[in-house]
Amino acid sequence: MEYSLHQVCELSGLSARTLRYYDEIGLLKPSRVDISRYRYYDSRSLDRLQTILFYRAQDVPLSTIRTLISQPNFDKAAALTCHLTRLIAKKQQLETLIQTIQNTLSALKGEKHMQDSEKFEGFKQHLIDENEANYGAEIRARYGDAAMDDSNRAFQSLSRDEYQKAQDLQAQLADLLKRAANGDPSGALAKRAFELHKQWLCFHWPSYTPEAHKGLAELYLQDPRFTEYYEAIAPGSTQFLHDAILSHCR
Repeated sequence: MEYSLHQVCELSGLSARTLRYYDEIGLLKPSRVDISRYRYYDSRSLDRLQTILFYRAQDVPLSTIRTLISQPNFDKAAALTCHLTRLIAKKQQLETLIQTIQNTLSALKGEKHMQDSEKFEGFKQHLIDENEANYGAEIRARYGDAAMDDSNRAFQSLSRDEYQKAQDLQAQLADLLKRAANGDPSGALAKRAFELHKQWLCFHWPSYTPEAHKGLAELYLQDPRFTEYYEAIAPGSTQFLHDAILSHCR
């Protein structure tokens, strides 16, 4: 079956302008364009559009979506399973956060005693879900679902003290990058940046390897969202941290 541009707009809720833009950037091409330049889409095009919208619902950038779904070995069933897993995790995160708030209210009213570990459950899950939404698709595509799931479990299992140490390391690294960006990647400050980053990673990864650390450094330069995060700390931070990791990672 074939659908006109207007029909696809009605089916998907997208504007004609958006669909034309998807065509321009090579994300979603119509199955054919007639002599009057009207666009038409077949069922395969709609399947691709559905996949695009699944990724957009997770705030994955269009450029990343195009790269992912254009790969010859792209597995839609696996991608859908991944989407479902993340949605279930998001639902669980909201339920955990609601329970944390309810427990806190009960503790404030003197109705129950709240363990210190309970106070942070909702927030840790929020960070996990935020990381999934921002970077999960790329990391899962590059390293596999098991690596990402193991990392999430490792972070979720952190004690209160470990969680605070991870937050402190992140703050220390940001402070150092403000002072050292554009500096010598082989110098003492660069070595300290590498060490802080490695320590921070060890709170998030179930196991550490230099190869994985170097791979993440490369991803920082390749993915604009990582670059945006570090450049917001200080211009030049992304390249400096990348070079520092490659210089000192053994």
